[in-house]
Amino acid sequence: MRLFIAINFNDYIKNELCSVMENLKKYTLRGRFTSRENLHLTIVFIGETNKVEAVKKAMDNINATPFELHIHRLGKFSRRGGDIYWMGVENNDTLFSIYEQLTAFLSQSGFQIEERPYRPHVTLGREIILEKNSKGKISEENVPDLKIKVEKISLMKSERIAGKVVYTEIYIKML
Repeated sequence: MRLFIAINFNDYIKNELCSVMENLKKYTLRGRFTSRENLHLTIVFIGETNKVEAVKKAMDNINATPFELHIHRLGKFSRRGGDIYWMGVENNDTLFSIYEQLTAFLSQSGFQIEERPYRPHVTLGREIILEKNSKGKISEENVPDLKIKVEKISLMKSERIAGKVVYTEIYIKML
């Protein structure tokens, strides 16, 4: 099964993120936007594995307390064929500590973890191509300043059901 560890959001945060996506869609020629129910912040992408218990053990072994996460800026990763638009997260020592602890435990358990630096973000859309001269219209004024109390992390299963990507929470680690 395809797994990742994430921070899930409440309805208020999802609604605010959807408002940003709706504003972005006004200026989009094409692209694939994240469905409301799939909005999350990935901590560690694991990929295909049947070693669910090892992942749960790694989650149970982290040492962290609840913390506040600050999501506040719109950004993009430039890609050929369309960009990835995201909401960025302010640097957070607790989040990075959780990431480092999880990747250390998972590596010790034989998981292959991505080598690139961790850049926490909430993906809003992929393969996005905007209308020409629309960048100035998508301003920081339309981007909410979101603060989230993080009290748990979730092990998520990703699967395709009837042609749609569905994320299901299969385990929770309270902080």
